[in-house]
Amino acid sequence: FKRLIPAIASTTTLVVGLICLELYRIVGTARKELTIDAYKNGFINIAIPFVTFSEPTPPAPTKCMLKGKEWNWTAWDSLDMNLGDITLGEFMDYFEKEYDLEISMLSHGVSILYSFFANKKKVEERKAMKMTEVITSITKKEFPPNQLFLILEVIANEQETDEEVDLPYIRFRFR
Repeated sequence: FKRLIPAIASTTTLVVGLICLELYRIVGTARKELTIDAYKNGFINIAIPFVTFSEPTPPAPTKCMLKGKEWNWTAWDSLDMNLGDITLGEFMDYFEKEYDLEISMLSHGVSILYSFFANKKKVEERKAMKMTEVITSITKKEFPPNQLFLILEVIANEQETDEEVDLPYIRFRFR
């Protein structure tokens, strides 16, 4: 146990020092727009004195057809929706009209809010409920008063071909 505290302290000090160096470098070039090449990754293993640095790579792009046009998106992208606390049915109708896609499954975290194979009676009940009501009824948790967004995952199909379309997460502003 005597060796653990110095190891934690020295590792923490080393990591904080490297973060500060990177922060100074980024702040020092604040007037220039930085590309991903300007950033660095660091890996340290003090058990076998090993330090290495690498340059990060951007996430792989995913291609899909959205609104009749080809759209390339990455894991850094999201579909932003600022609609207020609308009902699940209104959300699905908006999504269908705006993106010409039919939702087959919609989830929030590990909770499935809608799926095409769910009980039809339960689906109709949920479609009449506000988005926040659907989520709180499933998760049994209230939203903090300062939370503005819901992160939703969607599986959607093209209406004409019924082919699945890969989409990023949805950042839904409900307040």
